Amino acid sequence: MNIAVLGDGGWGTTVAILLSRKGHEVTLWGAFTDYVRYLNKKRVNSKFLPKIKIPAQIIITADLKNAIAGKNLIILAIPSQYTRGVLKKIKKIKISKDTIFISVTKGIEMDSLKRMSEIIKEELGNVKLAVLSGPTIAHEVAAGIPTTAVVSSPDKKIRKLVQNIFMTEKLRVYTNDDLVGVELGGSLKNIIAIACGISDGLGFGTNTKAAILARGLAEISRLGKAMGAAHKTFSGISGLGDLVTTCISPYSRNRFVGEEIGKGKKLGEIKKQMQIPACRQAGIAEGISTTKSAYKLSLKYKVEMPIIKEVYAVLYQNKSPHQAVEDLMTRAKKEE
Repeated sequence: MNIAVLGDGGWGTTVAILLSRKGHEVTLWGAFTDYVRYLNKKRVNSKFLPKIKIPAQIIITADLKNAIAGKNLIILAIPSQYTRGVLKKIKKIKISKDTIFISVTKGIEMDSLKRMSEIIKEELGNVKLAVLSGPTIAHEVAAGIPTTAVVSSPDKKIRKLVQNIFMTEKLRVYTNDDLVGVELGGSLKNIIAIACGISDGLGFGTNTKAAILARGLAEISRLGKAMGAAHKTFSGISGLGDLVTTCISPYSRNRFVGEEIGKGKKLGEIKKQMQIPACRQAGIAEGISTTKSAYKLSLKYKVEMPIIKEVYAVLYQNKSPHQAVEDLMTRAKKEE
């Protein structure tokens, strides 16, 4: 296959390396010319995926038109709040109707409250589409550590095709026809990871984290059901699996954000810190913007989401993490 990966962050670079190792022709596109020049020279994404060599056969470019020309697959690994802007540029370039678009981005657009697949359809029309999600920490996948993922698409043939393209001895890919559930699970778990990070930063233990995971999953499932997802999806790889990974991994940017907040730092300070290449969690934590989207969705669908509500208050209303914990623990009694 001739494949373009759009987005030279840690996950985009990992996907490019994975597919190149399988023998596919891969082009990796980055938005910033200077950094693309650096990647071509060093062949290591030291900012987002240090110590992992980028194969020489991967073409790295900042030219979007050349990156996507003649491609069978276009993989979108762009932060959620920038995805629409890139799609608008793609819309001006002639693309074959047989080209398949695969979103590997986990987020919800803040203004529209739309999932990535909805934005792709809105901007590009009725294109062939799939979503890949799951507990896929980039460093581990790139290092060949056994990992699972899920591909979802309304089209069974596309699901099977993408499954075959990504499947390796170290990456086991399942299929799932619940596009809404797979996307929501991958997006909303980032907020729960922030909550777990706050717990870690406050010095709480495993009891607290277990409670956040269990009740957080309940919140995700409630909103998912209200939005048309299948309940069972949230107990699977793209739900519980991704949630656990993001809440405990030392590589999780979202958990890192929460941990720093728990230690007393402000969100603006943390975001600036994550822009520094030397930061151990440099990059964008999708959960920051998704928290705002999820809070608005909970109001729209009238779904009770107390953990997400408190994370929103801490991030955007300057609420004390200690007060947020107290308010969660002293809520009215209820059945599980």
